[in-house]
Amino acid sequence: MYQMDEAAQARSYKMKQTHFRQLFAIVLAVVATAVLGFDKPSAVPASIGLITPQEIRKHLEFLASDSLKGRATLSPEIEVAANYIAEQFQSFGLEPVNGSYFQTVPLGKIHLGKTNTLALNSNGTRTSFKIKDDFMPYEFTGSASVTAPVVFLGYGITAPEYSYDDYGSSRGSSIDLRGKIAFILTHEPRENDPSSPFQGKKLTEHGQVGEKVRNAIDHGAAGVLVYADPIHHNPPRPHGFPWPSLLKGIPEDVTPLQLIGDITIPVVEVGHSFASALFGSVENIKNLQSQIDSTMQPHSFEIPGVTVSLATSTEVQNLPAKNVVAYLEGSDQKLKHELLIIGAHYDHIGVRHGVAAGEDSIYNGADDNASGTSGLLAVAKAFAMSPVKPKRSLLFVAFGAEELGLLGSKAYVQHPLFPLSETVAMLNLDMIGRNGPESVSVVGALRSPDLAKIVVEENQAIGMTLRYNERYFFESDQVSFARKRIPTIFFNTEDHPDLHKVTDSAEKINYDKAARIGKLVFRVAWHIANSGGYYHYQEKNITH
Repeated sequence: MYQMDEAAQARSYKMKQTHFRQLFAIVLAVVATAVLGFDKPSAVPASIGLITPQEIRKHLEFLASDSLKGRATLSPEIEVAANYIAEQFQSFGLEPVNGSYFQTVPLGKIHLGKTNTLALNSNGTRTSFKIKDDFMPYEFTGSASVTAPVVFLGYGITAPEYSYDDYGSSRGSSIDLRGKIAFILTHEPRENDPSSPFQGKKLTEHGQVGEKVRNAIDHGAAGVLVYADPIHHNPPRPHGFPWPSLLKGIPEDVTPLQLIGDITIPVVEVGHSFASALFGSVENIKNLQSQIDSTMQPHSFEIPGVTVSLATSTEVQNLPAKNVVAYLEGSDQKLKHELLIIGAHYDHIGVRHGVAAGEDSIYNGADDNASGTSGLLAVAKAFAMSPVKPKRSLLFVAFGAEELGLLGSKAYVQHPLFPLSETVAMLNLDMIGRNGPESVSVVGALRSPDLAKIVVEENQAIGMTLRYNERYFFESDQVSFARKRIPTIFFNTEDHPDLHKVTDSAEKINYDKAARIGKLVFRVAWHIANSGGYYHYQEKNITH
């Protein structure tokens, strides 16, 4: 399971009592009625009996063995794991997609190129600014150039669950950003106010710069200028990314692995000098920010009489990873074009360096996430071996590069093997083998209540204790699908002291529990794949 850094951990949250009441209502709804418009699915096939503790153990003991050295992304051992999963899929009789059991995850490292410029054009005068002193490209910037008007967009947030949208305006008309450059502030409204709907200093996902940039791209931005929130964070010089080619003492390997082609427009952070030139003074920006904070209404507008010329140049070192995929075609002529995805990530964090002789150096990742991958394989086998096939088609995906920031699942939704518009739901297994014999967390229930009802209904045959803990929602691959508004449920048995430690080993796994969760996932998947109904995803304002 992807562990966020300390700043991101501050966004993790606990459920309020109102949310428990919502979830209790889900349970009551299952008892009272079926999901509206859903056909009653056919009986679960006997092949569910193939999901056994022994089957889980067989796969897990290989995937979490010392020989695979922690399954780090790009390591030789992760290739062994990927090939093993593909061979298992093939042995079950599942089909490849487009002739292959692998989907490329286009990872790489981006290095700063030579042409990086920023200029302000006003009244026939061009004022140029210096890289490092006045602006700094982000590590995810595209290699592109643009000259265009600039639109001030406040915090650059669209959050319907908080009834907040910087892309509206105080006059009620929406902002047209197409082909223009966005100017956005970092963080979220009312940062120091504990009554802020955005939870004050405990940032939601909307406070991440990457999310703001993607939101701007979704609204048609041709470039993005980011400026540090001047009321609470007021550094005179921009941070952006500490490029080794610009800053002394920065090691060359600091550049992170990331998705290549994820962002194709120039994205930079600007400092006081540029912001003052664009707005007249930093105080003017503070006044705009104060208006937004006090009213919680957008104050977005196109800045008149100026254009900005922005160019960033990058050099890409391609270092691709893999998702492992297998397909089971549905049996119903009307429904087989629709897809249910069942997934689990198979990577982990490799080995630790600099240990003394005789000390354990391997992060085996038995629970995280050899357990989920083994559960995925067991569920896939049970579907493949059933003589009765589901009406809808199924895609089984072992995601790569999850530990680097959910990159395998992000790559899938950017380059889906089947249309996302025809993907009815996604079920995710991540860490399903620890913490007591009876409980499993059903993460995402508030956002996908239709699926939550199905989980409750199908669990009547399994008898597990269902927990509803939403604090892990943003920490595994299902969130990539949820951001595309695809209903998701994430099955998880929560954290433990061995998470991301060399002590997360195979002998600590509760194989009986993992098999029961696998059977629950199978039953839920069978229900979804054989129902004629459709499910909805809803954004929820959940305390972080």
